Amino acid sequence: MGALVLGGGGLTGISWEWGVLSGLAAAGIDLTRADLVVGTSAGSVVGAQVAAGLDLEERFAAQLAPLDAGPPARMGRVDLARSAWAVLSSRAPARAGARLGRMALNARTIPEAERAAVMRSRLPVREWPERPLLVTAVDAATGAFTVFDRSGEATLLEAVGASCAVPGVYPPVTIGGRRYIDGGARSATNADLAAGHDAVVVIAPITQGFGAIKGVADQAAELRRAGAEVVVISPDPASRRAFGRNSLDPARRPPAARAGRRQAAAIAEAVAAVWTAG
Repeated sequence: MGALVLGGGGLTGISWEWGVLSGLAAAGIDLTRADLVVGTSAGSVVGAQVAAGLDLEERFAAQLAPLDAGPPARMGRVDLARSAWAVLSSRAPARAGARLGRMALNARTIPEAERAAVMRSRLPVREWPERPLLVTAVDAATGAFTVFDRSGEATLLEAVGASCAVPGVYPPVTIGGRRYIDGGARSATNADLAAGHDAVVVIAPITQGFGAIKGVADQAAELRRAGAEVVVISPDPASRRAFGRNSLDPARRPPAARAGRRQAAAIAEAVAAVWTAG
């Protein structure tokens, strides 16, 4: 049994992940056959489409087209400082999540309905796929880690919107009367949700953790101790340069996608060794 874990990383992370996935498929490694897909933030956007069976080449090509998104979004210095304080001031993930949630609830952002319309225009699937898909978020009030799937009350659009609700940049998403923020507030990948699978491929635009946020290496190590074969794909130097300084800049999508595609050729053998083992 194999699991595909797709981590957060903004617009550049989305494009890079499509580049990696399509490049691996071109090398004969089809990760869309995963028994489980886990998506966090940007990874939830990609994961929803992967689990729904969308064509990888078409999705890669879509990253090369211009995106009419207006000026790039970015987190201001004050919000960056507040975010850092929230995750460094407590080792308890829920407490840090609640602090990030308070920041997000008080931030001046576009209206929630306007953000939902943007997400609707960018997500070409509407229904939860049959293939198991887990989408992560954090309760803005309590900081509790939340996992959405097809069995719950959240629509796919709501779940993905919540997982992408970067505190201080985008408004929390309302689901069932509660507000939710980005799943990356707990972990950039939440790879531990793949526990119980024999083979795990983690595609992680962001790998480091700090404070209460767990890094990818720690979660991968836990999976390996439990007996899983794990490979973590993170951006190489060329990919990091392609991302630029702002992961939310739509102009960086094409170079990020191409960089992911190129990187896939270099990592194909290592990925195949793990994926075939599952």
